[in-house]
Amino acid sequence: MGKKVLVIDDSATVRQQVRTALALGGFDVLEASDGAEGVERIKQHGDLTAVVCDVNMPRMNGLELLETVAKDPTRSKLPILMLTTEGQAEMVQRAKAAGAKGWMLKPFKAELLVMTVKKLTGSA
Repeated sequence: MGKKVLVIDDSATVRQQVRTALALGGFDVLEASDGAEGVERIKQHGDLTAVVCDVNMPRMNGLELLETVAKDPTRSKLPILMLTTEGQAEMVQRAKAAGAKGWMLKPFKAELLVMTVKKLTGSA
């Protein structure tokens, strides 16, 4: 049984690409289609070891999700990697301030994503 990682992205294609890469890397992957669903999944699965999250999504974006998770003392240490097309410095700063452990731009290299998630989960 691999470590559990939640992938949050409003694009089913991106979720599938991330799922495939992480599954090949030995992770069990859960999915959510936006930040609001992501927060619910995080609450439901206390055994998550990391989250890979998009920034631009409907209902609740990735930065709002980060800020919501950071306020939950039981989940505030959960490593969250932002995977996005956004590269603006102020967005990266806001994400880091809210607790993001990393920032990766799309399109991503599968090997780099797996290596980064392994580092975040202590599997490297």
